[in-house]
Amino acid sequence: QVQLVESGGGLVQTGGSLRLSCAASGRTFRSYVTGWFRQAPGKEREFVAGISAYAGTILYADPVKGRFTVSRENAKNTVTLQMNSLKSEDTAVYYCAARLNGGVVTGPQSYDYWGQGTQVTVSS
Repeated sequence: QVQLVESGGGLVQTGGSLRLSCAASGRTFRSYVTGWFRQAPGKEREFVAGISAYAGTILYADPVKGRFTVSRENAKNTVTLQMNSLKSEDTAVYYCAARLNGGVVTGPQSYDYWGQGTQVTVSS
């Protein structure tokens, strides 16, 4: 069982940066693939970035490539999403998710554990 808690969301102007953190409970978190997803009002939840258990595989959605960076510190049970050059279309609730088996995948239905989400609002 893994519990996930996101933090770091907020209001930022276009072009600004935010750093989201996902803190996990459980000693086995280092074995979990972790993904970041986002959901804007009226839209489906979409994949943003994912990182494998030991960071051997990292995947980004096309809209965030070159702007977002995902990383993890297994010793601290933390996964971080650094978001730079933010745009208004990045406004959404951001979720951290984890899955034990398999690699980094983009479908939210493949992830077993979810955080409560953190709001990111980018104003122009």
